[in-house]
Amino acid sequence: MEKNRRDPQKSELAALMSMSELAQLGGGKVAYIKVMTHDEAKELFPAIENLPTGIDLFSLHAADGTPLILTDSRQAAIGHAMGDELEIASVH
Repeated sequence: MEKNRRDPQKSELAALMSMSELAQLGGGKVAYIKVMTHDEAKELFPAIENLPTGIDLFSLHAADGTPLILTDSRQAAIGHAMGDELEIASVH
């Protein structure tokens, strides 16, 4: 079995949906959590001052990639998603 061989079904599915359609798939109901370094967080959230260094930060994003919140714990990001009735999707 070849590892580099593409799955034809996945290619067909990808061709069925544009990036814009994929971004809108969540319809305001799906979000994902991303682990970020201090530098990544500073770039994405420039208005936040005094970001802690040396720890992972967690950002909650809408399905289209729009950043919603930044926090220092995964649990806080999950709690915010639950409070906004967002379903958290696993992103790889």
